[in-house]
Order: sequence, then structure tokens, then C-alpha cells
Amino acid sequence: MNTVINATPKPFVVVRRRSALLTEDLDYHLIRASMVITFLLFGYQKWFEYEVQVLIPYISNGPLIWWMYPVFGIRGASWFLGVAEWMFGALLFAGFWDKRLGILGAAGSVVTFIMTVTIIPFMPNGWAESAGGFPAMTGNIPFLMKDVVLLAASIYLLKQDVERIGQR
Repeated sequence: MNTVINATPKPFVVVRRRSALLTEDLDYHLIRASMVITFLLFGYQKWFEYEVQVLIPYISNGPLIWWMYPVFGIRGASWFLGVAEWMFGALLFAGFWDKRLGILGAAGSVVTFIMTVTIIPFMPNGWAESAGGFPAMTGNIPFLMKDVVLLAASIYLLKQDVERIGQR
């Protein structure tokens, strides 16, 4: 048993030492690429009527985004979010080469996910009464919970880009 445990990681260690992909900031680049893809796809959705309708309960109950409907209207709010998501995605993508642009994208991403995470306590019927309420999620809350992780990833990218600019 001890031999199996000691022998198992050696091929991985050899590959890791020889591969720049696994040694040079793989986690940082994967998180950045994941965020770029997320913003690209989510921004794309905002241009279609089905997404305009899906957003109504989120924007209507968002303490930091409720103002979008009076200012832009229902379709305009969706388009505004789409433009913002594509802009932050583009800035995060540019952050692969220019950390200053990465900082702007990550800061926009942090603000985006603070806005969406703050919807969670205000979403009606978000906790299953039949299961005793909180923490039994129901309705739109499970979808919003992913934004907690996306907020953490955004903060990580912001921290990394600020530190990397400071090392120049």
C-alpha cells in the first residue's frame, strides 16, 4: 500500500516540472479565461427576448439594480447589462497582456457580482418553507448562488493583477 501511494504522484510531478502550462500561473490563467467566457456568454443572452423576461424578477428585486427599469426600460436594462458584461469580459481578456486593463475588468466584475449577490436576501420565495426555510434554496436563489463563487474569482483576479503591476 505504501509503495502505491509513493509511486502515484511521480508521473504528475515529472510532467509538472517539464510543462510550462502547469507551472506558470495555470490557476490564474484558467480563472481569467473562465471569467471571459462567462461574460461573453452571459452578455450574448441579454440581446434576446427570452432573457429580457428571465431578468424581470432579478432586476425588480435587486437593491442595487432596481433603478435600471425606470432609467432604461425592460429591454434597455437587458441591453445595458449585455454591454457591461461584454465590456468587462473584453477588459479581462485584455488583462492577459495588460494588467492595467485586467484591473479595470476585474473591478467591473467585482461590482457586477456584488450587485447580483445582494439580490439573494431580497428574492421572494427563495427559501423552501416546506423544508423549514433557510438554508433550503428554491426558485431563483440556486441560480444566484453561483455568483458568490464568481465574486470570489473576481476578487482573486483583481488582487493578482494589482500585485503583478506592483512587481514591475
